[in-house]
Amino acid sequence: MTNNNPIHNKKHMVYFKNKRGLLIVTAAFSSLFLIACLFLTDTELYGGSIVNTRHNLSVTGPGPIKSTTEEQICIFCHTPHNARRDIPYLWNRQDTTVNYIPYQSSTLYASVGQPSGTSKLCLSCHDGTIALGALISEPQEVPFQGGIRFIPEGPTKLGTDLSDDHPVSFIYDSALAISNGELIDPSGLPSVVRLDRNGQLQCTACHDPHDDTYGKFLVMANNYSALCTACHDKDGWSFSSHSTSNVTWNSSGADPWPHTQYTTVSENGCENCHRPHTAGGHARILNYAIEEDNCLVCHTGNVAVKNIGTELTKPYKHAVQTYTGVHDPAENFTSGNVQKHVECTDCHNPHWANNSASQGAPLVSGKNAGVKGIDSAGQQIAASNNLYEICYKCHADYNVITTFPITRQIPQLNTRLEFDPSNPSYHPVETLGVNFNVPSLLPPYTTSSKIFCTDCHNNDSTTGPKGPHGSNNKYLLEKNYTTQDNTTESSTAYALCYKCHDRNSILSDQSFKEHDKHIRGEKAPCSVCHDPHGISSTQGNPTNNKHLINFDITIVQPDGQGQRRFEDLGTFKGRCFLTCHGKEHKPKEY
Repeated sequence: MTNNNPIHNKKHMVYFKNKRGLLIVTAAFSSLFLIACLFLTDTELYGGSIVNTRHNLSVTGPGPIKSTTEEQICIFCHTPHNARRDIPYLWNRQDTTVNYIPYQSSTLYASVGQPSGTSKLCLSCHDGTIALGALISEPQEVPFQGGIRFIPEGPTKLGTDLSDDHPVSFIYDSALAISNGELIDPSGLPSVVRLDRNGQLQCTACHDPHDDTYGKFLVMANNYSALCTACHDKDGWSFSSHSTSNVTWNSSGADPWPHTQYTTVSENGCENCHRPHTAGGHARILNYAIEEDNCLVCHTGNVAVKNIGTELTKPYKHAVQTYTGVHDPAENFTSGNVQKHVECTDCHNPHWANNSASQGAPLVSGKNAGVKGIDSAGQQIAASNNLYEICYKCHADYNVITTFPITRQIPQLNTRLEFDPSNPSYHPVETLGVNFNVPSLLPPYTTSSKIFCTDCHNNDSTTGPKGPHGSNNKYLLEKNYTTQDNTTESSTAYALCYKCHDRNSILSDQSFKEHDKHIRGEKAPCSVCHDPHGISSTQGNPTNNKHLINFDITIVQPDGQGQRRFEDLGTFKGRCFLTCHGKEHKPKEY
């Protein structure tokens, strides 16, 4: 007597054959399902009891979906007779005939096609296209309580659109791990995380359909992202706040972890942001489709201490709410085809972000660690070392700002060119400044200091979260900076300038003897003469554009000879050819 099925019956003796040899079990015919419940791969023998799990769809099942008539437990997947012969496992269900939409992402290195292997078997229930009671071994469809036929709507119904689910049915080999750079080599996977006989990652790499010890039929517990990090070795993750923080939710607002039982940031780990199945954000399987929602569910003061959400309601802000579906981690800012946008992850890398302090300007702190940037030469880099490199992504050669805040004699929107160390003058963002005689500087600043972009562009609240999320001041500035002509001088009007430059020194003319006359007497704003970022060496020169001189031409007009320029004549000396407030300087020496 021969049979192609791995199990056959002869005189009530049940023979089960696998690569480990021949297993003989004596059983009555009705006991065959004990054998059928064993779930096999070519190299491993899966086993466990589904009696007390939701996969028990019989009348004794503990879950909400159970039959009204069928007492056999294993029959909903396996049958000892007349099982399908095209696949192992004594399979008792037909395959779906639909085409699936597989997971795709610009950061996906694997080739993912239609489901295969055990994943296709799982989907015979979980895609919702085949009735739960439609079994090969039964002449009629098995009925269920409440008239249920198909798997109900909810997180366990994956549907045929698998673009919102972790990818399956792809080759996971050393070549993939090397090309990705952040995957564990398959030889290093834990023993419970199994690939199939073809080296493909299937549903059964993460789920054991017969064992619900860890919930969701996981092969191991996923607290502290243990299961995720069995395969994923994300750069920076081990010291990131999302991996190490023991902060809990204060019960205000929405529950940040509705699909886990874990109560701290570190325990949730990857699942702070990601959801392996039926994710809101399909690419990169994020919890929410709207990108910033994945951040703000915690960063509104209900988990993280500081409330970023409040900052994003201010009149001047990095308006992450304005865009959705535009940001892409694979975007290349030197390509010239990045669509205008801003998202939290343009400045913060959630896999790297931590609370370590910067080692000094312009070096990034842990909060901005691991973020893509543009270096001083205009080349894209994978991880910014300096804070200005992050800013240069959107405020340099690729510039999201297209209008000039002030009409300058020398117009320039490329901030990388404005801060270039070869310039005639600039604020010392990339390197030390070129002027070593600045008597107005307040401690701790000296002419040997370097500064951050965020020393000027920052939250206007001293108690709120630091950084350029939002401000009540124009140009997203930390303090007020008035640029209107005929402004009455005060510590408030030019508060940003007076943050670093001593007001008394400025008004006592220590560096320029006509400061007081211009600022208080003529009510001319600082911006009428000074361009705070700097003047590009491709446009200006040390004679005419030292000391950040770049006139606001709506206020400063040419003299009678058509001249509008400043000339540097040495330390604290210079002269102007221009007309301002109706007064001609032809020239005026200082």
